[in-house]
Amino acid sequence: MRGRGLAAATVLVVLCGGSAAVADTTAAGSGARSARNIIYIQGDGLGLGQRDLLRLALKGKNGRLAMDGLAVTGLVRTSSDDPDEIVTDSAAAATALATGHKTRNGAVGVDAHGRPLETILERAKRAGKSTGLVTTAQVTGASPAAFAAHVPSRDSQSDIAKQYIENSRPDVLLGGGEDWWYPKGNPGLWPDKPGEESRSPYGNLVERAQRTGYTYVRDGDELGNTRANRILGLFANEDMVDYGPDGVGKYAPRVPLQQMARKALDTLSKNPRGFFLFLEEEGTDGMSHENNAHGVIDAGRALDDTVAEVMRFVRTHPDTLVIIGGDHETGGLAIENYDASGTDPDQDGPFDVPGSKLRFTVDWTTHDHTGSDTPVTAEGPGSTRLGGTVENTDVHWVMRAASGL
Repeated sequence: MRGRGLAAATVLVVLCGGSAAVADTTAAGSGARSARNIIYIQGDGLGLGQRDLLRLALKGKNGRLAMDGLAVTGLVRTSSDDPDEIVTDSAAAATALATGHKTRNGAVGVDAHGRPLETILERAKRAGKSTGLVTTAQVTGASPAAFAAHVPSRDSQSDIAKQYIENSRPDVLLGGGEDWWYPKGNPGLWPDKPGEESRSPYGNLVERAQRTGYTYVRDGDELGNTRANRILGLFANEDMVDYGPDGVGKYAPRVPLQQMARKALDTLSKNPRGFFLFLEEEGTDGMSHENNAHGVIDAGRALDDTVAEVMRFVRTHPDTLVIIGGDHETGGLAIENYDASGTDPDQDGPFDVPGSKLRFTVDWTTHDHTGSDTPVTAEGPGSTRLGGTVENTDVHWVMRAASGL
């Protein structure tokens, strides 16, 4: 199949469901031959346009993001196995990444017929590794849930929370979505906004998690101070991002993604058998849905800072496979030259290009997802096999083959 360095590498071919993924068991940029740790970093909705926007706005015309500095670059096809729709949603896309099987839109951790599929996180847990889910979305949202839960609908978030603490038991659970963990009438820590309320039909799932060994933290200070090996942190009623169009929506999570990632790495890396960690920036998707390019830039800055944090960890842990991808593209974002006489209502900007006198605008074609391929960058054992164009299911099999899971 596709990739670099085929002649020099030891190659493992994995066939499943009609998809072939070839995983190089040597490392890109390290001497490690297998991955003890896997870190999958997702910029939700992060397409080529979003990557270009972030690079131009944050680093300049010839600059480079931290996520651009990894050894391997490829493209991922994102379509789902849905009889009615061409374009994927986050649930189907994440299920493909987590399980190696495509499914219908809205399904989480199950195939198109509703049958549960084992995930890479569950396999890691069974192998004695530590596991974590960290996101600026709801921690029970579609993308993290696909790695640790099995429900026919992404809307069943209290069921997802219940499965986390009873079945898959990730060691670190950090994000938003407090309302799904508390019963009606118990608002929890964060005041409900209009239209929000606690809604767990299973009673107080935070207390249940604590009884099963989780330490519950409620803000950045408590997160920083805990030395627990099993952590649940809920830092917003729903997503940790305040959505809205340009001038209204703002990217201001109460606990930065970088801080959550650092704590997850510190906690999970205590395990000598290694770990699997899912990290997600939700704002790149939510702000793209709002066609809010300023918000995308703010969320992308946080994502790239988190990538830099992860790569600092990798420098002392070269047996780590790092993959940075987007589950789908959102908004149909395009970069255009700035025209002072332009009157296109779909444009955002102008934006300055650091280190130059250039300016550019952002044009949007939709408020929804698109079917565009998404960029993937990777480094570490097995990463060379993500060069070229692959299916989203192939990402799963590359992680499996690189780690022996």
